[in-house]
Amino acid sequence: MISYEEIAKWSDIVSALLFLAVLAYLWFKYIQPAVLAAQAKSNELIKLTERHRDEAKAAIDALNRELEGAQRDAGLIRERAKGQAEREAEAIVADAKAGGERALHNAEAELGRARTAARAQLRDELAGQALDLARVQAQQRVDGALNVKLVQEFMKSLEHGNAN
Repeated sequence: MISYEEIAKWSDIVSALLFLAVLAYLWFKYIQPAVLAAQAKSNELIKLTERHRDEAKAAIDALNRELEGAQRDAGLIRERAKGQAEREAEAIVADAKAGGERALHNAEAELGRARTAARAQLRDELAGQALDLARVQAQQRVDGALNVKLVQEFMKSLEHGNAN
């Protein structure tokens, strides 16, 4: 017959097996679905995070390309602005030079006119002074007899056509 010891032993074995069966049942019924759901949720979060990371990398790459393009455009704008500034500076210098040359030419022409006018005025003044001086000296040097002689010689020269 079976002894109490064997019944106790088999009772421990059966209770252990039942405990393991209940644990297996609880595992498969409640714990494993929760673990799988948490794993699926975690995998979804990882996929979402990876997608955001890839989108951010793509956005950074696009922004880097735009930045390179903007830097290239800025360089071209700087070169164009520098060239335009140089051309404008050359045009301003050329205009100033032309204006200066015109002013110099006009001043030279004005100086020539002023010289001519001054010479004419000086000539007129000198001629007037010379005539005044000649009248004074002629009155002092020429007497009536010399005057008659000069008039007669002048008349003879007119008759001969030799006006001196």
